[in-house]
Amino acid sequence: MAWDDRVLLGGFCDEITRNKNLEVQLSVAAALGLESVTPRFLDLGAGVRNVSQLTDEEAREVARQVAGHGLKVGCVGSPLGKVRLLDVEDGTSNRFRPSADYLAEEVGRVCRIAQLLDCRLVRGFSFYHPAGSDPVRHVDAAIERLKPIVRRCDDAGLTLGLEVEANLVGQNAGLLVSIAEGVDHPALMLVFDGANLVTQGFRTDEVLVQWQRMLPWLGWLHVKDYQPRADSGATSERPERGSDPDAARTRTDQQIDESALSDFVPAGEGASGYDQIFSGLKAALPAIRKRLEPRGIDRLLVDLEPHLAGGGQFGGFSGPDGFARAFAALRALLDAAGVGYRLRG
Repeated sequence: MAWDDRVLLGGFCDEITRNKNLEVQLSVAAALGLESVTPRFLDLGAGVRNVSQLTDEEAREVARQVAGHGLKVGCVGSPLGKVRLLDVEDGTSNRFRPSADYLAEEVGRVCRIAQLLDCRLVRGFSFYHPAGSDPVRHVDAAIERLKPIVRRCDDAGLTLGLEVEANLVGQNAGLLVSIAEGVDHPALMLVFDGANLVTQGFRTDEVLVQWQRMLPWLGWLHVKDYQPRADSGATSERPERGSDPDAARTRTDQQIDESALSDFVPAGEGASGYDQIFSGLKAALPAIRKRLEPRGIDRLLVDLEPHLAGGGQFGGFSGPDGFARAFAALRALLDAAGVGYRLRG
């Protein structure tokens, strides 16, 4: 394996089609020139399911179809960690799973599927703390829940990436870094997503601070952007400048309604600061390489997840035209920043 400074362009291609037909997802991804895909929701002919629910035979079929389109799986778009941290009713529909059962069943299943898909990266999350409580109080509990999960991923030759996202314990860079430091394992990295910060009320300058905080732990990036309106679903609260840049931008007694978020835009057209992020990415690649290469990862994954026609708790939709528009915007930003990439031949 030789490291390649050109980033790996991938995407959550279930956003291409509402019926999640895998053939359609892969055909459009290949036509656009993506090199990799991140399976999340798909239909192999027996109904729509999450990738984490595939049987061994189905996972082999997905791998066969992906390879047949000249693509590879860059990451498994699993929902690991999107369950309640504690067995406490909090008015949400989030499930609770006992730690031992979760590790043996859901985590073990995702690890098996990742291996069958010949993939080394698994997307995950930092658990839902009880709605209305301060996430800071739950960092230690999240660390303890994550430690055996990370070890299980490592045993399978996989790296788990925790995505920054609203309503979870790790909803901002400070909290996610605290979790990563507490777990303290090379198989755990962080996944940056600018829009997931903007929807919580972070301004562009604050998103860039969040990026810098996450950079020493960065495993890969999800690319979607957000430009909130005054009447949008994103919180309109703004702290005074000079306050803690890692502070959550939502009140702890108010959840972000992810299904109400509708102001997603192509990268570079919103408040996430992707032009500045990509401008500094090339200089950061040597340090990123030192972290990824020992894990058997030869390129930094830049994973497109545009949500241009809306998003929700477990996914989003863009349509083939929206996905193509978002992909063109991403390539334009990378070109302007001098960050190399390959297109599928």
